[in-house]
Amino acid sequence: TETFYALAAHPSSEAAVRRIFRTKGRDDGKPLPVLFGAASQLEALGIVAPRGRLEHYMSIWPAPLTVALPLRAPIAASRGLSSLAVRLPASNKLRTILRLVGPLTGTSVNRSGSPAMSDPDEIEELFARSVDVLIDGGKTPGGKPSTIVDATVDPPALLREGAFAWPRER
Repeated sequence: TETFYALAAHPSSEAAVRRIFRTKGRDDGKPLPVLFGAASQLEALGIVAPRGRLEHYMSIWPAPLTVALPLRAPIAASRGLSSLAVRLPASNKLRTILRLVGPLTGTSVNRSGSPAMSDPDEIEELFARSVDVLIDGGKTPGGKPSTIVDATVDPPALLREGAFAWPRER
């Protein structure tokens, strides 16, 4: 992504999502964020947010802002929750890939408890047997993670401060 490399899998595939947790060595209960390349992909994910709410976030995106929105029904990436955290990334190359292949999970490449990784050579060395494809975009710049907001409540609640400046009072 714009900051670090990410583990990508089809967000509705239970086997693929479980594989991400095994690869990271992380507990399987935490939902995974999903990156998308076009607004039309949100409906296929099962997002059922009111039109005005989606229009509001689409006017902000692409940006380092991840937004939890209501789902019609849980999917593998949501880990049983009736909401899904989604983001339209700022990287034009990544949005092009996502428009072609569809939405993908976007959790950082790292072992649980370790820093996110930005060097494709280090990722290949550590995860060579765990990932099928590594798209080498060179070393990424790192930086703050995306801001995460829960938009299933009104007003939306800040869950994690990050690279996008979210006002405390909304």
